[in-house]
Amino acid sequence: MCFQSTKRSILGIYGDSEGIEANTLKIKAIIDMKAPTCLNEAQRLTGRIATLSKFISKSAEKSLPFFKTLRKAKKFEWGTSCQHAFEELKAYLARLPLLVKLSPEETLYLYLSVAPQAISSVLIREEEGKQLPIYYVSKVLNGAEGRYTPIEKMALALVVTARRLRPYFLSHPVGVKTNTPLKQILGKPDTSGRLVKWTVELSKYDISYLPRTTIKAQALVDFVFEMTEMTIKDASQDQKWLLHVDGSSTAQGSGASIVITTPQGEDLEFAIKFGFKASNNEAEYEALVIGMKMAHEAGAKHLLAYLDSQLVVKQVEGTYKAKEESMIQYLQQITDLKAKFHHFQIIQIPREENAKADSLSKLASSFENCLTKHITIHYLPEARTPLTIQPITTGEDWRTPIIKWIKEGLLPENRWKAAKLKTRATRSIIQEHILYKKSYTHLCSGVCL
Repeated sequence: MCFQSTKRSILGIYGDSEGIEANTLKIKAIIDMKAPTCLNEAQRLTGRIATLSKFISKSAEKSLPFFKTLRKAKKFEWGTSCQHAFEELKAYLARLPLLVKLSPEETLYLYLSVAPQAISSVLIREEEGKQLPIYYVSKVLNGAEGRYTPIEKMALALVVTARRLRPYFLSHPVGVKTNTPLKQILGKPDTSGRLVKWTVELSKYDISYLPRTTIKAQALVDFVFEMTEMTIKDASQDQKWLLHVDGSSTAQGSGASIVITTPQGEDLEFAIKFGFKASNNEAEYEALVIGMKMAHEAGAKHLLAYLDSQLVVKQVEGTYKAKEESMIQYLQQITDLKAKFHHFQIIQIPREENAKADSLSKLASSFENCLTKHITIHYLPEARTPLTIQPITTGEDWRTPIIKWIKEGLLPENRWKAAKLKTRATRSIIQEHILYKKSYTHLCSGVCL
């Protein structure tokens, strides 16, 4: 008895009711290849890899040794790193995963991964607790892109994936599973021009951001870590800046101290007098927020922050949960600031090890005479957490959906209305409870008042 195959071939890719698989002849062509001995053979190898890239997890990262060899046009060298990568690629192709088909309107999920010289992603569907791959995307970073911060590389990976898989993003809701502050960075209207451009580009899609879950599927094992070990190592090799902060609340007033130590060992000391009443914890948070901003403006990329407040340190780490509204708002500001550094770590230390910052905070809270001319004293008239104002009457107008999106992340249920709102709100900003329209150079005062 004869059975007719239900598989159909489109552009060398075979598909049936179970899913999509790569052309076995193209796989065999790479597996049967001998190690390249000249530039043309190496180019032939990378070309064959490119035809199978949608089936290969992190194809750009796996191909990096080959691309480095191709750049050496004058002298061809096939070293041990190339041979090792070549053998690993063959082993991977021997167990190439099957890409699944999807149903109309179902929610798809995206995992991202960044390395120092490449970015990768995998679009998946979840069915009965199983994680099934749909499409792999990968890209080698050029010179400028390689100097992006890790969070900018994550955003670039999302943008590149959306461009490559535009039909999927237009016809399906996509949940990006990440533990990085990607949503906060792309949702801020006061980010860099590059990020604003990407935010506008992504606003037409129905994208949500979800906490990363445990990866169980063997086909997704390469995406267990969002950041490769080399990326973390590169960040740790940056020059370290140290930040010691302390807050003080006394009967005479409240204040904070900031001591920033540069990689060269120079101490920058600041005492800040608050023009408002703050608790000890609020003063600690104010000091940390201001210190992080100062360190970033000074050029710090790798920052170690030292505090003696166990509560603040544990809340920033996520060990303790903040319940007070003011604490939640401070934590949001700190999350946004953390994304501006290549590496940030907060460390609790005993009070006696924070003596210099402690004495400066008491100086600021009482405004006694300064004993050294090297200490800079600032005055902060109001807290960095907005006050809650209760209006006598309230009503909704065209600004309400924009404000809800910026402050609470709320969107209309209709996908197209939500995309339109996100595009409209991209260049809007809230300052002191007022919605403004932001031009490319300054705030357009009065446009949204």
